[in-house]
This record gives sequence, C-alpha cells and structure tokens, in this order.
Amino acid sequence: MPKRKYIRTIVAYKDYFKKFKTTVSQQVINKFYAVFLYIMTLEVIPSIYFKSIEGSKGLYEIRVEEGGNIYRLFCCFDGGKLVVLFNAFQKKTQKTPKTEIEKAERIMKEYFETKNNNQL
Repeated sequence: MPKRKYIRTIVAYKDYFKKFKTTVSQQVINKFYAVFLYIMTLEVIPSIYFKSIEGSKGLYEIRVEEGGNIYRLFCCFDGGKLVVLFNAFQKKTQKTPKTEIEKAERIMKEYFETKNNNQL
C-alpha cells in the first residue's frame, strides 16, 4: 500500500491537548490519532469525525467516540493547511456546552493574536 500524502499539518497550541491526554484512556488517544491521520491525508474529512461549530466563525471540533463516551477536541485552520488543536473534553449531553465553546473561542483568538504579533 502506498504511503499517504499529507495535505495538512496538525499542531497543538500550548499544552491543552497534552493535559487532556492524561485524563483519558489509551484507546481514546489512539482514536484521536486515527482521526488526525484522516485530517492530514483526506481532502474531504467525514463529518462524523470533523465538523464546524455552528455560530462560531472558524471553530471546528474533532469528534471521537469510545466505549459509549463521546469526546470533542476544538481546533481551527490556519492558512488552510494547518489545523491547530485547542481544548478538549468528554461530552456528557447532546448539546456541546456553551462554556467549552467560549473557552475554545478565547484560545483561538489568543492563538491568532499571538501569531500576528510574531510571538509563535
């Protein structure tokens, strides 16, 4: 099987994802890494794994399910080729908590402000 060509890069901003990984099982982490591979190699990412957040310009969530539990990892695009990872959480209700979306929006704003000030 030929090696997949990467069309996007994934970068973790600060240590949000690193901290999240300490709170979940290895199976959950493995599923996130499998989805990362889809994001890096597929032109169109299936919405079961990757979806824009309604009402929040530029914010997306990476979606993983493991053992009946649902996990979300917020991210955004930077220049179309880079996906930047932000905060993650275990989803316990049908609706994504507003506080988690607001936190991701703050982190995304901080990321772009820092980048625009050449501090990244």
